[in-house]
Amino acid sequence: MPTLTPRQWCGLAAAACAGLLGFGYYLEFAHGLEPCPLCILQRLAFMAVGTSFLAGALIGRRKVGTRVLALLALLFAGLGGGVAGRQVWLQSLPADAVPACGPGLDYMIGNFPLLKTLSMVLRGSGECAENTWQFLGLGIAAWALLWFALLGLLALRLLLRPSDGT
Repeated sequence: MPTLTPRQWCGLAAAACAGLLGFGYYLEFAHGLEPCPLCILQRLAFMAVGTSFLAGALIGRRKVGTRVLALLALLFAGLGGGVAGRQVWLQSLPADAVPACGPGLDYMIGNFPLLKTLSMVLRGSGECAENTWQFLGLGIAAWALLWFALLGLLALRLLLRPSDGT
């Protein structure tokens, strides 16, 4: 069985990110699941990871470029994993410990400075603690955390692969 080239791995990872985003939009528009602010940040992170891997697939055999893009993918996967981990933690809280629902992301962006908005979003709210969809016992945030971990491990592998002189 032939091994995949770094370019092919990047292409597969970009396709996985596109599939995950597509599934998120499917759940939103076909099943009416409104994304909370933390979910939106996770979508942005999947877009950034996917874009980094897509660029890695397109640049060809340049090892330095692939490593830089793998580093970016690792950074975005780490940020997305942190947000997903925060949401998994919020979902594990007892009902009386969940923060109250706050204003929507559009309202926060329009009425607060960026750092204040980011701080409010990362604190989470009641809507971020809801776990309305599950597959194999895991909710959306837990699946996102798993995928960010897998994509981050792939990025780390691409970043640390042995040099072959290119």
